[in-house]
Amino acid sequence: MDKIWLSSYPPGVPAEVDFTQYESLVHLLEEAYRDYADRNAYVCMDRFMTYREVDALSSKLGAYLQAQGLQKGARVALMMPNVLQYPVALAAVLRAGYVVVNVNPLYKPRELQHQLVDSGAEAIIILENFAATLQKVISATQIRHVIVATMGDMLGGIKGAIVNFVVRHVKKMVPSFSLPYQISFNQALAQGSHLSLQRPDLHQEDVAFLQYTGGTTGTAKGAMLSHRNIIANVLQNEAWISPALQKANKNEPLTFVCALPLYHIFALTACCMLGTRLGVMNLLIPNPRDIPGMIKELRKHPFHLLPAVNTLYNGLLHNPDFASLDFSKLIMCNGGGMAVQKVVSDKWREVTGVPINEGYGLSETSPVATGNPVDAVEFSGTIGIPIPSTEVRIIDNNENSVPLGMPGEIAIRGPQVMAGYWNNPRETAASMTADDYFKTGDIGIMDERGFVRIVDRKKDMILVSGFNVYPSEIEGVVAAHPGVLECACIGVPDEHTGEAVKLFVVRRDPNLTEETLMSFCREQFTGYKKPKHIEFRDELPKSNVGKILRRELRELREGNPPPSKEA
Repeated sequence: MDKIWLSSYPPGVPAEVDFTQYESLVHLLEEAYRDYADRNAYVCMDRFMTYREVDALSSKLGAYLQAQGLQKGARVALMMPNVLQYPVALAAVLRAGYVVVNVNPLYKPRELQHQLVDSGAEAIIILENFAATLQKVISATQIRHVIVATMGDMLGGIKGAIVNFVVRHVKKMVPSFSLPYQISFNQALAQGSHLSLQRPDLHQEDVAFLQYTGGTTGTAKGAMLSHRNIIANVLQNEAWISPALQKANKNEPLTFVCALPLYHIFALTACCMLGTRLGVMNLLIPNPRDIPGMIKELRKHPFHLLPAVNTLYNGLLHNPDFASLDFSKLIMCNGGGMAVQKVVSDKWREVTGVPINEGYGLSETSPVATGNPVDAVEFSGTIGIPIPSTEVRIIDNNENSVPLGMPGEIAIRGPQVMAGYWNNPRETAASMTADDYFKTGDIGIMDERGFVRIVDRKKDMILVSGFNVYPSEIEGVVAAHPGVLECACIGVPDEHTGEAVKLFVVRRDPNLTEETLMSFCREQFTGYKKPKHIEFRDELPKSNVGKILRRELRELREGNPPPSKEA
């Protein structure tokens, strides 16, 4: 197809990237360990860890795993928040020749059991805070090797002991547990220190990650992301943000803020892997819901890049201490996971001086597929254009391209598109077109410059008297009301119109009334788009990256138990 978007590329951004320069992610990691050995790779709770340390620790842990008899390609689950053990464990699993199965640490037993059983994971590295959940399901899984980490493992003797005491006995964040096959994280490192890590024979087509994703489609499926997929997306992202990188001081290592959970594909690629490739220091934020605590950490470390979702940007902006931070080093902010709202984007630029660069992707695309040019300064209301080596089509139900300006399903082709769903050939086939485009399930419109605007997910679309209503449009307008902090809308049954719009609102102004907001909506929307129902809430259901879950609002409306959280 004609790549009409290339004319909108910033100067210096190539149309294609060469992702053949690494045979596997292990080569990428080990190159960074060599080239940036003395740089700080991570900092968490004031503990700095250099690339040399990550190299040594991951080598020990990888050697320990190999000594347990796990064969190449074995699945190893990681169930941890953003703590220093995560990047060590991630590198160890990959360097040992295994497949990383990222697990949301807040999963309930049913959700955890599904993922462990479906993936066939044989080993798990888990923070003790979540071990009680594993205890309830481990007998139903193939797990035979359990490495239990503590919050204080990497923090040093006295500090580590104090942190563990507080976490266990003061905050009571560690329910009692008893697990078979258990060894501590530090014991595994100690045993691995007497062993040699054997370099596995890995190639780009080998699977590196099983990244589980449910989206709005139901049971979580494991997207098979190969070494090739992640390498390609790392290099695509590096090429795409290169104009922003040119603004940084060449003699000063970059600092990325990693508040998004590393088990989520956004942070995994954009912070962990791209950061490693660039030799940056990742500032790990274990709990981004603690906005005051996060701001305290940001004050200690001048930062260059901050990827986040709209709700996190919004939360930071509404803390009175945020505006007093030092933004002099900040060169770029990436928005993804959910639509960035104009009111948030405008306020963010006003406070920080840097716009939010909105992009788009999915677990199945490793994740980034499109982005707004990094030299843009105005809010576009779009997800941007396809990044290098990526093609996007807007298709109808028969997989034919629709005319520019017409809505259809967004379909993506590129080296970052997954190898398929784990042990699920039917879902894999259903997700791909005959010419190898991945069908995203999102409805979008492409303009004459190649910019894509999402109008919604197929399942989220509301049909009012035969007219399509897209929740993201309603939410974007309502969010601009000065009395609204957050909002979401869904379709509810209506005897006259088939469906009607129901709006859920978290108030910024406690005096905001339904009548006032309805009056605002009447001024903003044509009749069929106007919300018929408004419900005020103290909070909205969110995934662990802060994405508002309309699906959960629908389930609660129908009287069903809340479904699995999206990763």
